[in-house]
Amino acid sequence: MNLILFGPPAAGKGTQAKRLVAERGMVQLSTGDMLRAARASGSELGQRVAAVMDAGGLVTDEIVIALIEERLPEAEAAGGAIFDGFPRTVAQAEALDAMLAKRGRKIDRVVRLKVDEDGLLARVAKRFAEEGRPDDNPETFKVRLAAYNAQTAPLLPYYAAQGKLAEVDGMGTVQEVAAGIDGALGSVPA
Repeated sequence: MNLILFGPPAAGKGTQAKRLVAERGMVQLSTGDMLRAARASGSELGQRVAAVMDAGGLVTDEIVIALIEERLPEAEAAGGAIFDGFPRTVAQAEALDAMLAKRGRKIDRVVRLKVDEDGLLARVAKRFAEEGRPDDNPETFKVRLAAYNAQTAPLLPYYAAQGKLAEVDGMGTVQEVAAGIDGALGSVPA
């Protein structure tokens, strides 16, 4: 099964992805983690990534797709992938669909963690005050949240039209969200 988890920063995607990896043996394909690993590897692709990142630019779709394609055999051997941080645009979603189709695969389910933005901001502000995580600065978080909403909004109708979108209340406890995700995955046609 190939799954995409959508949700704004601090919605709990990372927590749920780790749970799915542990319980189902899936492979989490986090574009952020893959970019950092490629850069550290010193490979040809890693050198391209480093050059773009060092210049302060955004890594191209071509590079991100190449990184994902490198990891697909591992995900297929494990029984599926959890895409985290990708796709972010309809063009990326179309490229992912085409890449998977060439391998006889597809995205089986897209789970959107629906959250109350005011509640999420309160959660982040509390965590920032208690833990001091720089990415939880409330003002920075508002910018990240706006970027997520702008980027992700067009993807929801794209996947809904394919019958793959499931929405789960992301404001519950970790266990409640997990149960919602499990229910959404259990309804995937064989």
